Amino acid sequence: MQRTRKLTIIGAQLWVFLSTLVAGMSANAIEEPAFEVRQRWDEEQIEIREYAPRVMAVTEMAERENDGFRVLAGYIFGGNAREQEIAMTAPVQQTMSGPAEMAFMMPAEYAFDELPEPNDARVAFRQAPAYTAAVIRFSGWANAEKADANWQKLRGFLIREGIEIVGEPTLNQYNPPWTLGFLRRNEIIVPVKSGAPIASDTASDLS
Repeated sequence: MQRTRKLTIIGAQLWVFLSTLVAGMSANAIEEPAFEVRQRWDEEQIEIREYAPRVMAVTEMAERENDGFRVLAGYIFGGNAREQEIAMTAPVQQTMSGPAEMAFMMPAEYAFDELPEPNDARVAFRQAPAYTAAVIRFSGWANAEKADANWQKLRGFLIREGIEIVGEPTLNQYNPPWTLGFLRRNEIIVPVKSGAPIASDTASDLS
């Protein structure tokens, strides 16, 4: 699997925009996708996870890095037929190859057909089924070089372990802009074949 385009990274201007939006939200914990950890390699910061189905709002990324975020943020902050605010979730997800796309997970309280219609035609919805994923976690600000280096580390690990990659990787960023770099959580997530054999003696079987 090869990278086919330069990764678009959430930049400083976008995070300033996000800070303004988050400041107006309630202090409730940010919802994240539901998953179970099946196996873990602590030294490598790598996990195999089983993700539950979810609904996502997606948009294509324009040339300017902030455009995709602004389109989706506009939708959840009332840019829809009901003028309804929808809770912010984490992570903000970006494709790393193929068509440039950004996605927000919709809160679990919404079924696919319950979401208000977006005012902006650039917002679309996708029902993502349950799937198995390999994940590598890293801290700091996720520039393109760091994201790609971690993807290559994860890809090499999966090849060595005989775990089949069955989809494209995404960059996932979880933190608000005021989070210090060493506390920031970033993840590269890639679909893998369900039930793939794990040969390494260093894996922790959590099933």
